[in-house]
Amino acid sequence: MSDFPGKGKVAVLKTSPETVLDDYEKLMKLADFEAALPKDTRVGLKINISWQTWYPACSTTPWQLEGVIRTLQRAGYEDLVGVHNDTVVVNTEDGERNNKHKFVTDKYNVPCLYLYNEDFEWVQYTPKTRPYRVLDKVYPQGVFIPKALVGMSMIQLPTVKTHVFTTITGAMKNAFGGLLHRNRHWTHSVIHDTLVDLLTIQQEIHPGLFAVMDGTFAGDGPGPRAMRWHEKDILLASADQVAIDAVSAKLQGFDPMKIRFIRLAHEAGLGIGDPRQIEIVGYDINQELPWHFVQEDTFASRGQKMIYHGPLKPLEKPLLQSPLVPWSYFASNFYHNVYWYPFVGRPRVEAALRTKWGRLFKEYGDGEVVMPGMEPKTVAQAVAGLTVMAVLGMGLAAMQGRGKGEEG
Repeated sequence: MSDFPGKGKVAVLKTSPETVLDDYEKLMKLADFEAALPKDTRVGLKINISWQTWYPACSTTPWQLEGVIRTLQRAGYEDLVGVHNDTVVVNTEDGERNNKHKFVTDKYNVPCLYLYNEDFEWVQYTPKTRPYRVLDKVYPQGVFIPKALVGMSMIQLPTVKTHVFTTITGAMKNAFGGLLHRNRHWTHSVIHDTLVDLLTIQQEIHPGLFAVMDGTFAGDGPGPRAMRWHEKDILLASADQVAIDAVSAKLQGFDPMKIRFIRLAHEAGLGIGDPRQIEIVGYDINQELPWHFVQEDTFASRGQKMIYHGPLKPLEKPLLQSPLVPWSYFASNFYHNVYWYPFVGRPRVEAALRTKWGRLFKEYGDGEVVMPGMEPKTVAQAVAGLTVMAVLGMGLAAMQGRGKGEEG
C-alpha cells in the first residue's frame, strides 16, 4: 500500500464548542474521507482511552467521537462499530463511561467491540509486503492480531499530545492497543520500530484507513496522562497516518523527521513525514504562534527507561516478562492514581472544567464529571508493588555490592 488516496494530505481547522460537530464534518470532507473509506465494509472507530479518569487531552473527546459518527452516518456509512482495548493500568469499562464515550455510542446506536474479551479470536499474522522490523523478534512464537479487525476499515481517534516513550503520540500509536494484546508492553524498548510494523499490518488488513485527531485541548509534558493541558481549538484529519502525526508534531514544536517512528515510516513509503512534502488544506498552520511543547518523563517512565535502555537492561526479561511484572503496574498505578491525580491532576481538571471545552464536556451524558480520590484498592495494590520494588532494589544493591567486593 505504498500509494493510497489522500497520501501526503492533511486537513486542519480551527474550531469552537458552538461549531465543533459541524467543523468535524467540514474537516473530514476536506480530507476526502469518502475516497479513503469504502462504504461496503464495516468501519471501526478506534477509540483512545489513555486513562479511565477524564483528563484534558488524554483520551478521545466525546465531541470528536460524536462528530465522526454523525459525519459518517450522514454520508451513508451504516455499519459502524466502536473498538476498545484495555491495558494493564486502565479499566476500559470505567474509562468509556468517565470519558463519556458510551453516552455517544449509545446515542447513535453504535455497538462496541471489546478486544480484551476472551471470545475474540487472535490469529497469527505475517506481513505480505515487507518483513517485520522487530515484532517477530519480540514475539518469536508468532505475532497475533484480532481476527475481527481483518477486513474492517479503521478510523484512529487520537488527541494531540506528547508521550514519554515516543515524544508525541497520535494516529500511529493509537493502533498499538488495538492490534497487540496485553503483552504489548514487551515492545516498549523498540516502540518506534513497532509502530512502523503495526502501520504495515494496518495497510494490509484494513480496506480503508483514516485518522481524526482532536486538539481542542492539547497536552505537553509527561504524556499521555500526567500532562499540562492547553486550549488549542484545533482539529486534524487525514488518510495518511504518518502525515497527520507529522503535522501534529510540527504544531507542538518538534521536528517530525527527528522522531524515529515518523522518519522510519516516511522512509518505508508508508506515508509522508517530511512537512515540506505535506499538503495542508483548511487552516494555514503557519498562522499558529509556536506552542513550545516539551516531552518529559514521570517517575514511572524514568524507571522503565532504565530497564529498556539503561543499567537495568540485563534485567528486562525478569522484570517485564515474568511473574514479577505486576510490580511495574503497581508503580504506575501508585504514581498516577494515588499521588499524581489527587494532588496534581485534580486541581488541573477543576481549572479545565471552567474553560469553554470543560463546560462542553460537562454537558455530555448526565452532566457529572468523575474526579476520583485515593481509592483504597489502588492504594493497597500500590503498596504491594512498592514492597516488591524495594525488595528488588535491595537485591540489586546486594548484587552490585558483591560485584565490587570481587573486583577489590
